[in-house]
Amino acid sequence: MAEEPRPAGVHEGAQTPAAPVAAEDRKAAAAMSKLDANQNDDDAAAKKDVDAEALGKAMKNLDVSDNTTPKNVVKKVVKVDQADVSLLVNHLELTKPKATELLKAHDGDVTKALTAFVAVS
Repeated sequence: MAEEPRPAGVHEGAQTPAAPVAAEDRKAAAAMSKLDANQNDDDAAAKKDVDAEALGKAMKNLDVSDNTTPKNVVKKVVKVDQADVSLLVNHLELTKPKATELLKAHDGDVTKALTAFVAVS
């Protein structure tokens, strides 16, 4: 193969000139260098230790018991008719558990359950 002539401005061993950098690229590079600088700070290690201590204290104060219902409230038992459940399943396209839950929330009354469902939707 024949060697092609080189352009006049190209010299052997010279690096390629840097492409012009857009403003967005400069901003991104500055942001990345700030991130790198923040990761290398000695304060970051101290901050992580403080965060770990705060997390430990918060975890100790968590109460995993079910506090959603007060202890003195008695749940009332609502008997739900299966025909009403199937009616809601067929007409509202709900699952059986959702239909049962909706009926229990409205004391087993189909009209109240339908009205509430339509009002919310």
